Amino acid sequence: MMRGYDDEVAWTNDQGARARKLFAAVVLAALDDAIADDKKYGNGPEQIARWARSKDGREVLSCAGIDPNERVVQGLMEFVRRGVRTSVALSREESERRAAAAREKKEAA
Repeated sequence: MMRGYDDEVAWTNDQGARARKLFAAVVLAALDDAIADDKKYGNGPEQIARWARSKDGREVLSCAGIDPNERVVQGLMEFVRRGVRTSVALSREESERRAAAAREKKEAA
């Protein structure tokens, strides 16, 4: 059975989304490594900035769908300065988003 054009486009789009998620996970791991370095050696923001400005770092950021510009580098450095691991930051953000959605649904009812 041959797949149609729409199936091919959907498949390609799905593969691209999976690849972006994979590279986003690499960015999160780099942030966690920089946070660990900051706690241990005090140089986490400099480490993430050096990585983000490197050829490999710029390529990983691009593949994750993030424009590797200086504003992004500054944001990554600020995230590391805060010292909150990515898993904690993401779970808190997700729980706040869900709570806000529940409040909106309750208010709309």
